[in-house]
Amino acid sequence: MTTRRLYYDDSFQRDFAAEIVGCEPAPVGVSGRTAPAWGVLLDVTAFYPSSGGQPNDLGCLDEAKVLDVIDEGTTILHIIDRPLCKGRVEGHLDWPRRFDHMQQHTGQHLLSAVFQERFGLPTVSFHLGAEICTIDLRGPEPSEDALEGAQRAANQIVYEDRAINVRYGTAEQLAERGVRKEVDRSGILRAIEIEGIDLQPCGGTHVKRTGQIGTILVRRCSKARQDWRVEFVCGARASRVARRDFQVLRQAGDALGSAPDDVPVAVQRAVSERDAHFKSARDLLQRLAAAEAASAVAASPANANGLRIASSVLQDNTPEFVGAFAGELAKHENTVALLAHGESGQLFFASHPSTGKDMNALLKKVLEQTGGKGGGSPESARGKLSESGNAQRAIDEALRLTVE
Repeated sequence: MTTRRLYYDDSFQRDFAAEIVGCEPAPVGVSGRTAPAWGVLLDVTAFYPSSGGQPNDLGCLDEAKVLDVIDEGTTILHIIDRPLCKGRVEGHLDWPRRFDHMQQHTGQHLLSAVFQERFGLPTVSFHLGAEICTIDLRGPEPSEDALEGAQRAANQIVYEDRAINVRYGTAEQLAERGVRKEVDRSGILRAIEIEGIDLQPCGGTHVKRTGQIGTILVRRCSKARQDWRVEFVCGARASRVARRDFQVLRQAGDALGSAPDDVPVAVQRAVSERDAHFKSARDLLQRLAAAEAASAVAASPANANGLRIASSVLQDNTPEFVGAFAGELAKHENTVALLAHGESGQLFFASHPSTGKDMNALLKKVLEQTGGKGGGSPESARGKLSESGNAQRAIDEALRLTVE
């Protein structure tokens, strides 16, 4: 059998009657669900299945909730939460979800047409997410001016409230009419036409006029493999996202003691101050580590082999200080530093070249016994224990191997 898809000709049909052709228990794990579910086939349906970057519709068939809608080629399978007997059934879409998807998908067609016509950037993929939609553009990186220009041009067409029509024809017939992206498929194809700007083969659901898309908001562009991913939202989503973005901006301004419009300058100032403080703190830490190392070396006599070994598990310091301390100790001749940061389980082994000790080899042997990962060079090696509670054991093992 073939399921007749009502949404092909009327995406605004939200209620319908159908005949149940079959209802069988759905295999465990279908649609990622573990609870019992059933798969229903209908002779006709208004439910859209996940396809072409657009998620499926939700709603109900009589009292049964529709959990998923799956395109199986000529038929559409409805995954529901309870069994239904053969006979007539009433279907009802989750209309707010459907209309939101119609706004986003039609907005995508319009935005993609503008990017291609005005900036030579074709769309190679589309994703309609729960919060944000994206299109991937192929070509050079679109500038901020291009992003703003595309948004402005698309919204101008929204304001003009142009007609949106469903067209049918073969690939050759659609190509003659100026299709945006040709497809290599036989038979009669369905295409969506936005008056005067776009004709694109598509099986998705769409609004009837551009005014129903609502405002189109382009948010940002980022690299996506060899393409450029543009985030956007339409209609009610654009209002929600713009409001949320402003709230974030206002909160940032409150935290920085500046007006929302001054946040970029205030952030740059805060970053500069942070970098300056970080550099100052790092310099002070290094000077403290050097002083502590000199004091420790002066208080530690060499062993019978002429080595001075500083081994310890440090609890009241940061890992950054422990690492710097180990490095400063190793600047002294015939000195080996075997240190651990107790809380994090990080290991810092370092030695002066005059010792002839290989810290990387030593660390690997210790980690074989205690568990963990790490590496380095003969002069300096760092690691992290799988369990921080093994820090003292690791230092004891390192000391034993060093004095052998």
